[in-house]
Amino acid sequence: MHSSQRQLFFNHLAQTSDFPLALEIERAEGVFLYGQDGKRYFDLISGIAVSNVGHRHPEVLAAIHAQLDKYLHLMVYGEYVQSPQVKLAEALVNTLALSYESPSPFGLIDSVYFTNSGTEAVEGAMKLAKRYTGRPEFISCVNAYHGATQGALSISGAEFFKRNFRPLLPGIKQIQHGHLPDLEKISCRTAAVVIEVIGGESGVRIPSSAYFHALRQRCTDVGALLVFDEIQTGFGRTGTFWASENVGVYPDILLSAKGMGGGMPIGAFMASTQLMAVFRDNPILGHITTFGGHPVSCAASLATLQVIRSQNLAEQANAKGELIKSLLVHPKIKEVRGQGLMLAAEMESFEVLKPIIDRCILAGVITDWFLFCDNSMRIAPPLTISEGEIREAMGVISGILG
Repeated sequence: MHSSQRQLFFNHLAQTSDFPLALEIERAEGVFLYGQDGKRYFDLISGIAVSNVGHRHPEVLAAIHAQLDKYLHLMVYGEYVQSPQVKLAEALVNTLALSYESPSPFGLIDSVYFTNSGTEAVEGAMKLAKRYTGRPEFISCVNAYHGATQGALSISGAEFFKRNFRPLLPGIKQIQHGHLPDLEKISCRTAAVVIEVIGGESGVRIPSSAYFHALRQRCTDVGALLVFDEIQTGFGRTGTFWASENVGVYPDILLSAKGMGGGMPIGAFMASTQLMAVFRDNPILGHITTFGGHPVSCAASLATLQVIRSQNLAEQANAKGELIKSLLVHPKIKEVRGQGLMLAAEMESFEVLKPIIDRCILAGVITDWFLFCDNSMRIAPPLTISEGEIREAMGVISGILG
């Protein structure tokens, strides 16, 4: 029988597919979600790369409670000095005070603009690139995902998701992720190249370090900005705090969201003060948000950052990912790709994968597929998952694989 809540969900919440999971979750803790009947589910997708420090981490909750006792929203972004914003911005800048082999010609990232989400971070970065360069074109990758608002959708991959919303932004060109010859498409008309360091919705695709060095050099040569979308890869998921650390290439603009908030809504685009300064005039208030950098979200984000650092969760992600790979060996699995705890287990087809995902959920293990790679199982658990929890969850998947 449908519970009354479940029926109201279908009656009154806008639906985005004909087959939502419709799991009725009562509470969450660590790597687990709990249904109304007390059934326990492993969350092996972290709410799609959000719950990097697990659900309701005690230090995140403490930071939220402490901020609730001080103030909530005070004023639109950028007018008042708010301690949670200032402390978080400083901490984020410090994560990038590293030695990269290929630096940005536009200066070190030392300025943060807070948003409510990843797609808003993308939109802000696109405006910044157009305003700074005065150029009309953007380059993104085939099968990339950058968000669902109109600008972000314009640079996302897969025409299937875009065709019924056209016309979108003009001047968008696409390249193959990791394909060196395509870099010739980056020209003096290019405002920015927006690229995921690791292709997320394309099924966890990892280009070589040499590719990113060539990309950095091409952007520098033609004066285009290099924008790294680390909305899924940031905050420790791939074994370093930012995935770009693995390739040694420094972006001009860095995007973050998802795992940034410890479960609270927040995003950011980050750049040098030199770049950000263009929002100050012609026009004044060149980019505006009411709730971006909400103090409670900023407090939660700072606590999340500190937990990842103090508990070495990024450094542990590689070993945990390798353990998952070693346990997911089965004739139905063609390969397990990925870095850290951002993994994709590829199977023959969606028709093979989908029943396995459904049976996993019934058995208490939540997995998923990828928007642009529907024959691969998404495995991206909280970074806090223990070895015992990994073995138990992988045992369930292996049992279902047969």
